[in-house]
Amino acid sequence: MNMCRSLLTIVAALSALLLLACQDEMGKGKAGSASDPAKNLAVTASAKSRPSVSIALVMKTLTNPYYIQMEQGARRAAKEYGVELLVKTGAQETSIEQQIQIVDELIQNRIAAIVIAPGDSKRLVPILKKAQDQGIVIIDVDNRLDAPAMQSQGMQKIPFVGVDNEKASFESVKHVVDQIKKPTAVAILEGIRSTENSRLRVQGAEQAFASNKFIKLVARESANWKIDEAREVTKRLLAEHPDIRILYCANDMMALGAIKFLQDSGKTDVAVIGYDALEEAVAAIRQGRLLATVDQSAAEQGYVGVMLAFRRLKGDEVPPTTIIDTRLVTADSLK
Repeated sequence: MNMCRSLLTIVAALSALLLLACQDEMGKGKAGSASDPAKNLAVTASAKSRPSVSIALVMKTLTNPYYIQMEQGARRAAKEYGVELLVKTGAQETSIEQQIQIVDELIQNRIAAIVIAPGDSKRLVPILKKAQDQGIVIIDVDNRLDAPAMQSQGMQKIPFVGVDNEKASFESVKHVVDQIKKPTAVAILEGIRSTENSRLRVQGAEQAFASNKFIKLVARESANWKIDEAREVTKRLLAEHPDIRILYCANDMMALGAIKFLQDSGKTDVAVIGYDALEEAVAAIRQGRLLATVDQSAAEQGYVGVMLAFRRLKGDEVPPTTIIDTRLVTADSLK
């Protein structure tokens, strides 16, 4: 009899413990359930804040501070318009195949839009045509794609955002050569020759040089936008043409490379002109090592590129060409 009472007592105690455990679990489930109004509001707010569309910004590289500025402008637009921004770049400005591969991967990932600063005006056309055929919105920034190449591939025209490279280059070089009153040898360092922006900058510089009868263009070489390559090309050019007194560089990275060689070799009789208004280049102007550069508002180009992509995705009409204003930067303008 006593044994039966003990067993009943144990069973009763276990039942009570199980009941308490079940009630505790039910309470926990209620606190974390979707029926909780506070949590429902948080979930709804999170869903609303989540970007509804993804846009990719594909640039040449981030080794050039110019493209860091472009990314900053693009991110500002992405935040303002509530889109997800994916930033992709090649290792170097000459990494064209890598840029092509990046676009191909974006196509496979079904990105909604691509804002691209193409590393080559012709070689990127076939892969961008493939993207366009998949319904992806394409916006071209900084370097314009080659129109005949696009036509031959059957690619539809796409919006372009950039500057008037020929005009800006002409004005920067003209500012310098107008002060030349005696015979002077000059040279040009150009970027990647198959890029439209390099071609136009060189064209503008040549026109400015030709406007002064005292100027003689003795050399034109490519340094592929690179600082180290520019240093070596400058060294070779001055060995071959020691009378060079003005060196126009189609971007600031090459100008900084040229300045580096001039400093290392102790040469002080060669004037250098750049393009991009990088912080280091502006500092070189203040120090008297660079005569002029051009601010082409990289951040604004990135901002407008993303904004136009967003508008195209909404079905809005956008301008075929958007020209961003440039600004000549000289010692006088920095005063």
